[in-house]
Amino acid sequence: MGRRGGPDPSTVRLPGPWTHRAVSANGIRLHVAECGEGPLVVLLHGFPEFWWSWRHQLTGLAEAGYRAVAVDLRGYGDSDKPPRGYDLWTLAGDVAGLIRALGESEARVVGHDWGGLIGWTVAALHPRLVHSLTAVAAPHPLAVRAAIARDPRGQGRATTSYALGFQLPRWPERSLRADGGARVERIMRRWSGPAWAASDDFARAAAHNRRAIQIPAVAHCAMEYYRWALRSQLRAEGRRFAAAVARPTGMPVLQVHGAADPCLLERTARTSQRWTGAGFDHRVLPGIGHFPHQEAPAETTALIREFMTS
Repeated sequence: MGRRGGPDPSTVRLPGPWTHRAVSANGIRLHVAECGEGPLVVLLHGFPEFWWSWRHQLTGLAEAGYRAVAVDLRGYGDSDKPPRGYDLWTLAGDVAGLIRALGESEARVVGHDWGGLIGWTVAALHPRLVHSLTAVAAPHPLAVRAAIARDPRGQGRATTSYALGFQLPRWPERSLRADGGARVERIMRRWSGPAWAASDDFARAAAHNRRAIQIPAVAHCAMEYYRWALRSQLRAEGRRFAAAVARPTGMPVLQVHGAADPCLLERTARTSQRWTGAGFDHRVLPGIGHFPHQEAPAETTALIREFMTS
């Protein structure tokens, strides 16, 4: 057991056809699960998950001839949990440092939810390191910001329904850890399409994520992502960030989105094309919610492979 009675961080090192190790990048230690050989693909998870959400893509991309690396983001899983650095500037620096630390000059970046927002930011701030970007259930950061104001009854309501509560001190952390992480499962079920939510695979994923959120400091770090996102909009930092990521991407972008995603709406994601330049492919999966890579793993992996090989 870890500090304060939570699980030890190493419990997220689940067995499988992958290798676990720690990599030093951007001044912190990041835990990664690695599978396969070939061009590097970096997989970035979202909330409320950890590297294991990419289990299907790790093996699927390795079989296709790629070196697939799924990372626990800063503050999650078995990665370091420093008191600061949960802004998109620093998180993008973590990924840039990871690509270099893995001995590569560039990577194909794939991100879901917060991992996708980080991927968009890496593409803007460190374009030479990004060969291509796949954003899964992750509109461009400026598309989300614009949609909250432009579509208050749609994206605005969808975002504020949970993100405003995450701004409170201490209470969100306690609620996420309570009852063995039961709120994590409720969030996942609410954001998922009905087919996956009723499956045994969902039950396994929820159990792992419930356990992972109870690792000491993880719930707090996860909330810091959301707190920075809102508070930065009220500060000069938010304007500087918007200016920094406003330039169109210089690499191809694939966007995979569930038509039934209630968290980040498909119509919001579609507007991301405004911030792309070299090519934009937007794919919508009917009946799928916020977790396409888990709800429709074979189809999502095939889309990613087709995009990267083309």
